Amino acid sequence: MIKYIYQETRMVTKTKIDSGIIARTFSLVFFFCLFTINSIAQNTTKIPLPINLEQGYPRIYITNSEKKDLQKTIKKEAWAKEVLEGLHDKVDNHVERHVSDAEWMVSRLQMYWKTKATNVYVNGVDYSHADGEAPVPTVRFTGSRNSATPYAKPRLEDIQPYMDDPRGLYLPNKTKEGHPFEWAEPSKTGNIIVSINEDIIGLARDAAFLYWLENDERFSKFAYDIFHTYMEGMSYRSEPIDLLNGHIQTLVGFTHFQVIHEKALREVSILYDFLHGYIEANHPENIAMYDKTIKRWTDQVIKNGVPQNNWNLHQANIILKATMVLQDNENYEDKKGREYYIDYILNVTSARQWSLSKFIDYGYDESNGVWNECPSYSLGVTSSLTHFIRDFDNTFNHNILPYTPVMSKAVKMMPQYLFPNNQIVAFGDSYYGPISTEAIGDMIRIAQKNGDDNLENEFTGLYRLFADDAEQSGKDRGKSSKSISSFFASKPLLLNPKYKQHKLEDYITQTFNAPNVSWHVQRMGTGKDGMMISLNGSLGNHMHANGINMELYGKGFVQGADPGKGANYLEPIYLEYYSQFPAHNTVMVDGASSYTEMLSYHAFDVMGEYPKSEQKEGFYSDITYSDVFFLEPETRSDQSRLVSIVKTGETTGYYIDVFRSKKQRAGDKFHDYYYHNLGQSMSIMDTDGNPLKLKPSEEMAFAGGHLYALDYMWDKKSVKLEEDYQAEWKIDMPEGEDDVYMNLWMKGTEGREVFSIKSPPNKAFRGNHGIPYKVDKEPYLTFAARQHGAAWEKPFVSVYEPFTSAEGKSIANISSFEDQNGNTEFVGLNITHKSGREDVVFSSANHKKVTYNKMSTDATYTLIANEKNGDWVIFIGNGKEAAVKGFNISANEFGNVVLKEKDGELWLHNEVAVTITQDNKEQQFKAGDLRVISIN
Repeated sequence: MIKYIYQETRMVTKTKIDSGIIARTFSLVFFFCLFTINSIAQNTTKIPLPINLEQGYPRIYITNSEKKDLQKTIKKEAWAKEVLEGLHDKVDNHVERHVSDAEWMVSRLQMYWKTKATNVYVNGVDYSHADGEAPVPTVRFTGSRNSATPYAKPRLEDIQPYMDDPRGLYLPNKTKEGHPFEWAEPSKTGNIIVSINEDIIGLARDAAFLYWLENDERFSKFAYDIFHTYMEGMSYRSEPIDLLNGHIQTLVGFTHFQVIHEKALREVSILYDFLHGYIEANHPENIAMYDKTIKRWTDQVIKNGVPQNNWNLHQANIILKATMVLQDNENYEDKKGREYYIDYILNVTSARQWSLSKFIDYGYDESNGVWNECPSYSLGVTSSLTHFIRDFDNTFNHNILPYTPVMSKAVKMMPQYLFPNNQIVAFGDSYYGPISTEAIGDMIRIAQKNGDDNLENEFTGLYRLFADDAEQSGKDRGKSSKSISSFFASKPLLLNPKYKQHKLEDYITQTFNAPNVSWHVQRMGTGKDGMMISLNGSLGNHMHANGINMELYGKGFVQGADPGKGANYLEPIYLEYYSQFPAHNTVMVDGASSYTEMLSYHAFDVMGEYPKSEQKEGFYSDITYSDVFFLEPETRSDQSRLVSIVKTGETTGYYIDVFRSKKQRAGDKFHDYYYHNLGQSMSIMDTDGNPLKLKPSEEMAFAGGHLYALDYMWDKKSVKLEEDYQAEWKIDMPEGEDDVYMNLWMKGTEGREVFSIKSPPNKAFRGNHGIPYKVDKEPYLTFAARQHGAAWEKPFVSVYEPFTSAEGKSIANISSFEDQNGNTEFVGLNITHKSGREDVVFSSANHKKVTYNKMSTDATYTLIANEKNGDWVIFIGNGKEAAVKGFNISANEFGNVVLKEKDGELWLHNEVAVTITQDNKEQQFKAGDLRVISIN
């Protein structure tokens, strides 16, 4: 088209029309074409709207035409009968009471019964007051954004009817003996107000469903009286006003401080959906008011919130349910009906509510499927998105999965989060535990509904990996949930028997790098004898200020575990301890290292790794490493951490950790290396196993201008020394089981001080974690090493070995050595094993050639392993040259090279082209995977 315009312009020019006019004409047409092309390009990503929308009610979960099928299912299927019985168990007594006492339940709604307030005022995160007066009671706003409260939610029978008292709420104080009732200021009651209302609305919702299913008008009367009282009251409520005019003003809904918690809107919409027929027949005059209130409430959810994280999706889910009970656009004067709001969710972007496409594009790394939040939240978003897509498909018979292609990758990458014991990594605001199969199940259901055999095969194979008995587990979930959704969204998942279980190796790799959350993982094997290191910086949402943080696995447990969030996000212990450096396995500078937690922008750079991220074959599998660099912003410090897994046998192996840290402007006071490990006991010893003589110390504390976090730690003891030392943690297992240990050897140096510390409990473990003590109650036993001055030329050099009481340690001795050329940014280790194996480790920060015992290298990381039987391995990480065991290995660029001899054969894996010389014979090798070679 543009070429055509240009040709036509030239023709006009030949007619000698003013060239300026031609130029302007061409420019206008050219840019019009660009605009048109751009518009077409944008339209290709626009998700089409569903057509032939259901006109009757209900329509969210089911339609009237499908009612008989549901009734047949209930008669036929035991799980469906149990769900129905469960619903009746919840509401029958209340419905029966309502026949003779229509005020009992309604009066327990939390309303402004007497004051009839229309305007709500908040003081930041806490409720302040309300004023204005409506002609009817209005819906009460909740007490605080902070859910922590000394008060408990009372049972329905203990709630004072028509409670609207200047003294506040009459609630039981759970912090006092006997939990006596007392008057509580609303701002001190957390989310009790909104929770009571949600409970009552939930009962009305279930009653509305049972009315629709069974046509018993006692249930409709119960549901309607609650619904009408609540909705009429909500129709007069205005948006809350933040007296501080702060961030909260952009978050508040009509019932809660955060629009993502407007659960009442979602549940009231489901209630309305099932009760709509009754209302049409008996109270049609109120429908316009109900619809207007739902629209105004929905607009508030759209107007406020946070678009760039999981909030956007939570808001969309609320909006979707509310949207589905509205009429078509044409039935409203403002033309804002179902189609308007559906299109808004899918394709429209506003300040605090992004379109589904923009949300997905922003949050997911298309190359690997990782969502840009901490693991628990990332997995939650993926599950919520697949559920949204499935829910959308079920409701509108419209599959939008093809318009969200990254979702398949996002679900398939979920196993990458797993430690060898099948618990996910838990940095940031995460928890340890298994991955949920919900997202995988959603993909199977979407495939089944749309006849996509390939998709069904792909995800059934993955699902079977994580379900002990997949078919039965689906049925059990249906049985255990006594909710309306159990009949529809949560009904049993039936797996096609022809699709078999896949291999775990199809989904996890030995290394995995997710730069959009600054996370790098190394792993070997599965189960008790597997090994894994997880490193993370602070990039994305729900992250902590933790520098280069490490999680470490050993003998069935995530022993070097992250501490979790510890408490509510607004609690001091979260803000001052759990989200800060000293709570993590990292290095803090001058007692001051910190930066913004939650949404954070502090990533590390991966300077080297082996093997390449997501590589599945063609490499040497018994050594991995990563080398990362981090700029600690508070003190402007350079930090480098090299970690490696070295597998020495089927059940043995160890970790290397070399952490360097220095301030860019010098003036280093001290650098503190923290390591927390599971266990009921911790010993700090010299290398012979003799306890070090630690003495009480107050040096590691807030006093002196340091972080508050240090004052949450207690029983601090320390000793100064220059010799090598070790720490050992013991997980004392029940009688008959092997105890589990982690041994840490650390190189001593001038200016070193070692601390024994008790830290606040680890709060990241939930459910059946297998830890034989109350990990969430007991102190988290912490080792710290302080380097007075800079820790770059005197880095923290550690060797970790997990072992059991039955096996014992496999390492016999560790010692260090220096570069014969005097490189001060180098450290070397000799590691001898009880098996007779001997490992020599080189670690350098500057690529200068270092020499030791007739061996030389310029690599960041070199390991030479000599087995007793004569086999050996030369591992070169990010180097150009090495001379070892009579071989000279050289390359023109830095890279990773593995040369090994096994059973008399030479094997080579070189990620860069190399020249190898031996016995005056020289041969060049192009970059290639691990293969047998010969040097001729």
